[in-house]
Amino acid sequence: MTTALTKRAASGALTGLALGDALGFPTEFNDVPSILATCGPWREMALPDPAYVTDDTQMTLALARGLRTATDRGGLEPETMAAAVRAEFIAWNRSPENNRAPGSTCIRACTLLEDRGRPWQDASQLHSKGCGANMRVAPLGLLPGLSDEQRAGAAQSQAALTHGHPTALAAADLTAHAVRLLAEGADPTGLVGLLRSYALENRVRYHERWLGDLWTRAEDGAPDRFIARGWDECLAILDRLRDAVRTVSPETDPCLATGAGWIAEEALATGLLCFLLFPGEPLTALRRAACTSGDSDSLACLAGAFAGAHLGADAWPDAWADRIEYRSDLLSFGALWDA
Repeated sequence: MTTALTKRAASGALTGLALGDALGFPTEFNDVPSILATCGPWREMALPDPAYVTDDTQMTLALARGLRTATDRGGLEPETMAAAVRAEFIAWNRSPENNRAPGSTCIRACTLLEDRGRPWQDASQLHSKGCGANMRVAPLGLLPGLSDEQRAGAAQSQAALTHGHPTALAAADLTAHAVRLLAEGADPTGLVGLLRSYALENRVRYHERWLGDLWTRAEDGAPDRFIARGWDECLAILDRLRDAVRTVSPETDPCLATGAGWIAEEALATGLLCFLLFPGEPLTALRRAACTSGDSDSLACLAGAFAGAHLGADAWPDAWADRIEYRSDLLSFGALWDA
């Protein structure tokens, strides 16, 4: 089996994420007929020139920088991670480069996070389960040396800094877990089953060490009931995904089967569907995700992360990878985590 190290899974996933983001940037908010009229046949879609990315890649890099800071002096722990990622999200929000149609939930939460006297849980948007929770979480599937508890807790914690809905937390956890499984060599044909088992195993597990008293701000009455609400929605979308992988034609809009991707669980499922339709054809998977009626940049971003984690850095032709925005930052983190 090819290992995550030898195939350079981190470099592959981060590059694929950014390439999908750039490919889907011009097609977001458009329906499929409009995309085809502009771009031609979807299987021939070209990478834009210049290959600019969106807030999806920018926030992924913000999370990566926060993780690097948090782990510089030892293992990943809740308080140091929350502080470091909080600082990076605030810096992203203030940056003049934050002009790529960022999500309103992220902007609102990051603005509230600037009040250093406010616990981060008070900034979290409890009613939002937007895909901003998991379009940026791939680094936690790639960072080496984490325990299962650290990876899950940190994935949910970074989501909760902005999106506090339990489905956002569960979808971010599942997304990071999927990236990790693929990086470690999991067979794509069994991936949905592995994710379903993971969701069932964790359905009532509330990561209090990482989330603190976030659950008290909702109306569920108990932490296990709060988090179970999110896992149940993710289990429902995984059932839809399992059926779609068997029945969907690659020529039809994947959003019709598993959702448009504006919300976290649908972004996970439809991004995965695009990858699973073409597990050995990474550019085709990106093109399918970018030519959709939904949140095309986030869907292609996730499809690229899955494909790159599975196939490694060599999945992406130099003619594409060398042109992507923030290439040096992506290469730096890929090399760090692949080493």
